[in-house]
Amino acid sequence: MGRDSLFNGNRRGFLGCCGVAAAAGTMGATATPAMAYDALTREQRDKMTPDDVIVLVKAGNMRFRTGERQERNFLREQISSSTGQFPAAVLLSCIDSRAPAEIILDMGIGDTFNARIAGNVVNDDIIGSMEFSCAVVGAKLVLVMGHTSCGAVAGAIDDVELGYLTGLLGRIKPAVAKTEFTGERTGKNPAFVDAVARTNVLREVAQIRAQSEILHDLEQAGKIKIVGSMYDIKTGAVEFLG
Repeated sequence: MGRDSLFNGNRRGFLGCCGVAAAAGTMGATATPAMAYDALTREQRDKMTPDDVIVLVKAGNMRFRTGERQERNFLREQISSSTGQFPAAVLLSCIDSRAPAEIILDMGIGDTFNARIAGNVVNDDIIGSMEFSCAVVGAKLVLVMGHTSCGAVAGAIDDVELGYLTGLLGRIKPAVAKTEFTGERTGKNPAFVDAVARTNVLREVAQIRAQSEILHDLEQAGKIKIVGSMYDIKTGAVEFLG
């Protein structure tokens, strides 16, 4: 899949600057010179498969990691998307200020739907939003992104209680019990926190499939993929799970 095979005409940074080799290759890859592009169009988005979107998301993270982020004109993207939106993915990530998913994946206005909640946990409203994103608007990828050094995960491990936060952390606690780990099982142990965060991502992915018949059926039909990932706040790398 080359840069010209996805679509013709109006090209954007999210699509046109990277091929499969850039996404799956080494950190030594050289990025294509940056250009400013309009927002994603329906034609561009619909020509992609879920795997194409995964490749391009990985390439965006590589650009972020190497300091080769795409040059963007956000005003131009805002104007071109004002008459309609055709995002390729819906992202569920944590509210942590160090883990803004759109920036980490080098996305622009109109590229993705975005949901952020402490601990990147799902609930009825988030799943409903995902159903809207995929079944109604046509997004091809559901990406759950956890991250290292997650405070919400550490709080769940240590049984923190504070107002409404107590109930939210309760959604993470099953991942604590399910995580196999040899060593100190406390929120003060970064290795255990990261292990639980990874387990939590996989549980949320499984819950999306189990709870939403709509998303499950779309994935079974090959129209979308539901994928988990972990962002390393020290290296800037996003690891795809499974």
